[in-house]
Amino acid sequence: MPKAIIDILHPDWVEEKSTSVSVGKGGVNVDTGKTKPGGTSVNVGKGGVNVNVGHGNPNPKPNPKPKPKPKRKGTSVSVGKGGVNVHTGPKGKPDLHQGTKFNLHFTPTSNIEATFLPRTVADSIPFSSNKVSDTLNEFSITPGSDEAQTVKNTLSECQERGIKGEEKRCVTSLESMVDFATSKLGNTVDAVSTEVTKESALQQQQYRISGYSGVKNLGGDHKGVVACHKESYPYAVFYCHKSDSTKVYSVPLEGADGSRVKAVAVCHTDTSRWNPKHLAFKVLKVQPGTVPVCHFLPRDHVVFVPK
Repeated sequence: MPKAIIDILHPDWVEEKSTSVSVGKGGVNVDTGKTKPGGTSVNVGKGGVNVNVGHGNPNPKPNPKPKPKPKRKGTSVSVGKGGVNVHTGPKGKPDLHQGTKFNLHFTPTSNIEATFLPRTVADSIPFSSNKVSDTLNEFSITPGSDEAQTVKNTLSECQERGIKGEEKRCVTSLESMVDFATSKLGNTVDAVSTEVTKESALQQQQYRISGYSGVKNLGGDHKGVVACHKESYPYAVFYCHKSDSTKVYSVPLEGADGSRVKAVAVCHTDTSRWNPKHLAFKVLKVQPGTVPVCHFLPRDHVVFVPK
């Protein structure tokens, strides 16, 4: 299970001594909390996907207030809900070969403190612009505040129609995330995220693609991936969408200070239906549908690919 998910499991689900993670030929297995009430078991492997939430505290307290998205200096390219642009190489091929250099930083894009709630709890909380006052009251958020506006923005974004051909859903629990991904890709999937091994990677610096493990095409020639992008909300909410024209790569990066990042790069091979005013086109100085558009995923985003 990717670190982006492990980091936001609710504390009631996880005990340091009772958390085991194993990755092998059978897939990925995360078992948090042995027989502890409220324990969660997630298994993604050859046998399919299973999520089981025990009967613990029926109403664990989520992070009470979402943090507004910070204003950042410089250019940020948001492709399908966030990321850092990667230059395209000759003939539109993604420039992801050993030695390629980028100026990057891998800060989270939303309040990483917001944790997943069990599905039964998340489903009991209104998630609709029509009932936003109930949500604000549930989390003691002052109407008219920056936090309230963040909640409204996320709800509005989640309720917007996707672009033509896009299958999307905002998921409010780990179980619903797995259900959406497997309903689109089948029961045998891998989940990956960008992992930072040194906190200095939070500062912008020059990275190069190193050769210690090599760039890998995740998902192979299978058609379609599901990308889930973390939203700012009082508890963990992800904007998930399926794309049939997307390739996913594992890219090892080494920073100028020696820090290493196991980055996930997403390349959109068909941008013909994107808004011509999309920032990616302005930065790359290209037209929709002419070249692939690639970006590295922020740390708190997750991509599911067929095994």
